Amino acid sequence: MINPGRSYNLEDYKEIFLRRRLYFVIPLVVVFLGACLWAAFAPRKYMASTLVLVTPQRVPSELIRSTVTSGITERLNSISQEIMSRTRLEAIIDELKLYPDEARTMQREQIVELMRKNIQVELPKRTTENAGYFAINYTSKDPRIAAAVANKLSSLFIEENLKQREQQAVGTSEFLAGELKSTKERLEVQGKELADYKRRHMGELPEQRETNIKMLEQLQLLYQRNEESLRAAQDRQLLITQPPGEGSSGAKTRGSYGSYESQLDDMRKNLAELQARYTERHPDVVTLKKKIAEMEKRKDVFNINNDPRYRELELEIKRLQGESEKLRAQIGQYRARIEGATVREQQMSSLVQEYENTKKLYESLLKKSEEAQQAENLERRQKGEQFRVIDPARVPEKPVQPDIPKVLLIGLFGGIACGLGGIFAREQLDRSFHDPEDVEATLGFKVLANIPRIISRAS
Repeated sequence: MINPGRSYNLEDYKEIFLRRRLYFVIPLVVVFLGACLWAAFAPRKYMASTLVLVTPQRVPSELIRSTVTSGITERLNSISQEIMSRTRLEAIIDELKLYPDEARTMQREQIVELMRKNIQVELPKRTTENAGYFAINYTSKDPRIAAAVANKLSSLFIEENLKQREQQAVGTSEFLAGELKSTKERLEVQGKELADYKRRHMGELPEQRETNIKMLEQLQLLYQRNEESLRAAQDRQLLITQPPGEGSSGAKTRGSYGSYESQLDDMRKNLAELQARYTERHPDVVTLKKKIAEMEKRKDVFNINNDPRYRELELEIKRLQGESEKLRAQIGQYRARIEGATVREQQMSSLVQEYENTKKLYESLLKKSEEAQQAENLERRQKGEQFRVIDPARVPEKPVQPDIPKVLLIGLFGGIACGLGGIFAREQLDRSFHDPEDVEATLGFKVLANIPRIISRAS
């Protein structure tokens, strides 16, 4: 093209197309013919599909809650990874004798990778965690092999789903059983520690505070009564120690309220005073000497220890004094218990709190363990969520590759694009004059006139 600045209209494009039509027709024919040949001789591939339904749990979830909580997408990914492992695919290849031609030129790993590419797991377009079905597709050159492999894969998916659900249920049950056992052992240890603590500090526990207060009040009342009885006994003993009075009038000599030795000593002192003032024949001196002589002769009578009433009171006083000592000791003991109850309460609070927390944990684990055991039995009896084939793979009648209409349509549009591209390239490389504008743009001369092209022949 020697005049790139020229503007074109529809007639110009038509004229260029007619002038360069061979550049359009030849690429169109070649490309479309190539597409036809490809559609005719390309290797056919057939795809077989198995539709698998996800059946819900047969027992209501309100009664037994399943321990398998993962969604269908997550479980399908896990199962797919397991089934598409090299070991599983090699077993299928050996069992169904797949890829015999490729085995001559390709390595084992390459064949396994080729089979992975031919397997496709399809979920519904509305991909959700609770999708009710999915499809397993397999593509092969042989339609019968495609159907056989698709059915084989569906059975493996069903088996692997049951296996994984049972393993997960068993694993959950075993984990909870282990946690329950360790928690029970810890609960028993804490219970023993709490019981030992209560045994060591029996009587000082916080719940025994009211009882201790009542016992203290009773002991104090008993102690008061015992002290009153002791004072009364001591008073009676004091009365018994007084000697009998002199004469019928009952007059008593000085010092008659003392003991025998004190009375005798007082009488001797009186005698010495009288002897200092009077003679030995003085009536008072003679009388006092007779009294001293009589008291010395009647020593046993004045010995208070021989009085049975005195001995009885003395024993009673000793008994009351012993009871007072015991009551004081018991009062001190209960006061110490009441004062120590606050300390014991603080010490026990941590033990009781820890024991209660462990007990609640044990009860929670026990309930979960029972539910896990029920879920395990549910999976063992195959009453949980399952995969079920509702549309097994059939031998496909039409190939999925190549898609002949699609190939022909692509060949047609490709040929048209190549033809138009050929015309554009040829027109860009053309350096000839086709109109006055080309001459003026190239040579710079003004064209005065031109002779139109005569298409019809002269008569």
